[in-house]
Amino acid sequence: MATITSLGIGSGIDINSIVNQLVALERRPLQLMKNDATRLQTQVSSFGRMQSLYSGLQSASNALNDAKLWTRSAATSSDATAVSSTGGNDAAAGNYAVTVQALASSQTVASGSSFAAATALVGSGTLTFQLGSWNADQTGFTDKPDSAAVTVDVTATDTLQSLRDKINASSAGVTASIVSDASGVRLSLRSASTGAENGFRINAAESAAPGLARLAYDPLSGPGEMTLTQSAGNARAVINGIAVVSASNELSGVIEGLTLRLRKETATPVDIAVTSDRTAVSAAVKAFTDAYNDLTRYLGEQTRFDAATQTGGPLQGDSAVTSLQSRLRGPLNASSGASTAFARLSDAGLELQRDGTLKINQTKLDGAMDKLAELQKAFTNTDIANPANAGFTRRFAELATQVLASEGSLSTRTAGLKKLIDKNSDNQTRLNDRVERFQQRLVQQYTAMDANVARLNALQSYVSQQIAALNRPVS
Repeated sequence: MATITSLGIGSGIDINSIVNQLVALERRPLQLMKNDATRLQTQVSSFGRMQSLYSGLQSASNALNDAKLWTRSAATSSDATAVSSTGGNDAAAGNYAVTVQALASSQTVASGSSFAAATALVGSGTLTFQLGSWNADQTGFTDKPDSAAVTVDVTATDTLQSLRDKINASSAGVTASIVSDASGVRLSLRSASTGAENGFRINAAESAAPGLARLAYDPLSGPGEMTLTQSAGNARAVINGIAVVSASNELSGVIEGLTLRLRKETATPVDIAVTSDRTAVSAAVKAFTDAYNDLTRYLGEQTRFDAATQTGGPLQGDSAVTSLQSRLRGPLNASSGASTAFARLSDAGLELQRDGTLKINQTKLDGAMDKLAELQKAFTNTDIANPANAGFTRRFAELATQVLASEGSLSTRTAGLKKLIDKNSDNQTRLNDRVERFQQRLVQQYTAMDANVARLNALQSYVSQQIAALNRPVS
């Protein structure tokens, strides 16, 4: 835009002020256009947020429509400190009495004589580890199937610490640790996994530096210095009168779809009950209610008129939004033939409030879950031949899908607003160009006028001087 600098010098008139005021009048529609652009952009943002909320309603509805939700199970224990459970979502409903007779254990041996320090040398040679099972009196050993012996080489410079690290890095199925007591430092060896078949024996072959033999453990070869502190054993339990043996304290596959964790021995049975997972259904109903309420409140805020401030929401009077509000209330106002027990959402505990939101009547909902199959129909039933028999959340999911579609209400309305924003931007550009030309024209006109006035002023001054000279008295 041209800058006005010296207009009015010749005429003495404040032409700058005149031009600026005229240009300001010409530019006044531009501010209105900017206001419109801000309003349109706010509406686009509002529809974007609305799209997100409809997507949330769609997800919450689809979660309730998922058949797996209604067949999920949950397991509870009468004494979780003794027997607990994991999984159970797909377990068949039932009751199980579990008596824990023994927990699975790992074999543990410790050096009988102590070392002065963890840095003490242990001798040299090899230690060979073999996994397997011992008989009750340690007079027989059976190698674990498909488990090869592992040999650890020990050098004359190896200390108790470095030997421990070598054993732990050897994948021998045995873990080593150093334990200090009042008499010194000892090496403790423990099978990495529980179960009778994960016991072990250790054979030592000494070389130049003696002392390694004291770390051998093989009762078949005679007594050694390593002491057995715990034998490897299987977990033993009785489930509904059936004896079960496991190398681990986790029983998988004994009850289909459920894993039991044995934590301590029991004198009396622990009851494990597998029932329908009502908690999951209740949580899904709450998530749906929250999603519906979030959308309803937002639509209300966007279309509300504040009588105190005499201002309306960004989307007040928008016919597309009014239609969306009406369609959102539709499934609430219409009954469903999907279930004879729950013809309306309120029958299932979802009650409509004065502000249009839903409130969960937990007592009603809990009672409805006593008829879980009927409740599932009320929410999820599909009947293409008769839409009146469609479940409530099935209807909401379909509504959200329609609204969010590429040709749906939100997409088409948003696209229309963006076109108006583009048109507004073009109009602002054209108006700025017109004002620029208008100012240039005014500057040219007033510049010419200023020059003419300057010439007239000069002529007037000259004429005044000549008249004054003629009127001067002759001496």
